Amino acid sequence: MYRHFGSSRRQSGIGLISLIFLGVVIVSLLIIGAKLVPAIAEYMAIEKAIQTIRTEADTVPKIRSAFDRHAQIDDIKSIGGKDLDITKVADSVVISYAYSYPIPLTDNVRLVIDFSGTTSARPRAVK
Repeated sequence: MYRHFGSSRRQSGIGLISLIFLGVVIVSLLIIGAKLVPAIAEYMAIEKAIQTIRTEADTVPKIRSAFDRHAQIDDIKSIGGKDLDITKVADSVVISYAYSYPIPLTDNVRLVIDFSGTTSARPRAVK
């Protein structure tokens, strides 16, 4: 007479190899997410600077120099005042920009994010 201890059903769940693979995937995503933080922080600093200078200055050289001042204060390195596209639509000034931010993942693999933005046409302030 043979005795069987336990059930004859197969246990279900995640195995050790699957757990290790899942851990590697999660850690990889966290590392990539941590490398994205500086890019997003710089983009938000650029947006803040553009929104601030659109009301401060009214000529192209003043807008560029005002952005350069904000870039120096906020440590913006991806774009400068010379990279801004400043146009006049009717009686409003529109400031546009576009740049790429490369994030190195390994020796020869990079994640490149393209950022761009523009201000809406604003009426000229009365002085």
